[in-house]
Amino acid sequence: MGRYVARRLLQMIPVFIGTTLLIFLMVYSLPGDPVRGLFGDKGADPATLAAMRHQLGLDLSWPHQYWNYMTGIVLHFDFGNQIASGRPVTDVLGDAFPVTLRLAAMAFLIEIVLGIGLGMVAGLRAGRLADNAVLVVTLLIISIPVFVLGFIVKSVFAFQLGWIEPNVSGEAKWDELIAPAVVLGSLSLAYVARLTRTTMAENLRSDYMRTAVAKGLPKRRIVGVHLMRNSLIPVVTFLGTDLGALMGGAVVTEGLFNVKGIGGTIYESIVRREGTTLVGLVTVLVLVYLFMSLLVDLLYAVLDPRIRYA
Repeated sequence: MGRYVARRLLQMIPVFIGTTLLIFLMVYSLPGDPVRGLFGDKGADPATLAAMRHQLGLDLSWPHQYWNYMTGIVLHFDFGNQIASGRPVTDVLGDAFPVTLRLAAMAFLIEIVLGIGLGMVAGLRAGRLADNAVLVVTLLIISIPVFVLGFIVKSVFAFQLGWIEPNVSGEAKWDELIAPAVVLGSLSLAYVARLTRTTMAENLRSDYMRTAVAKGLPKRRIVGVHLMRNSLIPVVTFLGTDLGALMGGAVVTEGLFNVKGIGGTIYESIVRREGTTLVGLVTVLVLVYLFMSLLVDLLYAVLDPRIRYA
């Protein structure tokens, strides 16, 4: 197991370099001049613009800029400074990342509890009323865009019933993030429920399940040990990659509920052409994806004892 983890960590290095290079090139190719944009419609003389580009290192070639960026991360954990304010990107990450992490954690918890719970109910009662009800509800959730669902939640529970605040405060308290978390995790919840239902319905017809029943094992042990552990392998794969997607895909949800997290910061960085901030935020999300994929691979051996890593 130790050698497998070490090998996977080494494999992450070229993946990390490749993804950050691709992101850097995409940001580098964005139209417009971020330095000229600082002056708005007033403009500035060419000498001033050239001096600011030199100060920010924007007059260098993109390989040189990328080298400076990577060496700053590896050696000093320095993601650079914002172009407009000069504020370190690490400070921006320190403000935005905890908020999005709390939001994604709540959405992830809702996704696990309700998604797997509904999937178990539907899978154990395949073809019955409960199964059909879960399939209809999940199909309805999948068919509704996130921004429409968020607007409905705000209109009903905030403006009509007054149960929640329409916008999240600057402190982003846990109770204020419940509604955004439900909206953010709704689509993934539906996918998890349908995936759990499908795998459980298939495994119920497997030979090892018939053997467990024939041996007279308690139903709780048959479902909890034999059925669930084998059925959760594809679900864990989805959940592992979805955590990073929840953090990076919260742009719409954070915009609807005025959450000051990574999603909103990414949107503002694109609008203002803050390339340094944008690359830094996406780099952190890449690291989350890589380590979650490693964690998912390690969980396979826990769920299925037949899986061994050399």
